[in-house]
Amino acid sequence: MSYGNKIILDLPVDDAVEKVKAVFQTHGFGTLTEIDVQATLAEKLGEDMEAYTILGVCNPQLAHRALGVDRSIGLLLPCTVVVRGTAQGTVVEALDPQVMVTVPDRAELQPVADAAAERINAALADLSA
Repeated sequence: MSYGNKIILDLPVDDAVEKVKAVFQTHGFGTLTEIDVQATLAEKLGEDMEAYTILGVCNPQLAHRALGVDRSIGLLLPCTVVVRGTAQGTVVEALDPQVMVTVPDRAELQPVADAAAERINAALADLSA
């Protein structure tokens, strides 16, 4: 089961993180959180890994609509974007909004998922351009 959409950028991770935040903002998503997983694991566990940042991005209007259908849907809102380093380049992955329809089997969330997918896919396309 695929639960995300992925692109690869030819940018350093730090530059890609800033670009992702800027592009997603142009599509109505504000960045609420930024978690440097690499730094956290190094500090807390002494473990080394590749650059890995989790961004919590949110479109307030879409989140409000989804929460109006199901208060528990916050667990599945398409608000997570991962930016991570690989040998092939910097990977940017975004949760597929259709997950919030299929997992709880709530058809009334379909219009919200479709609107979110349109915006997220447009942001990923802009990043790839």
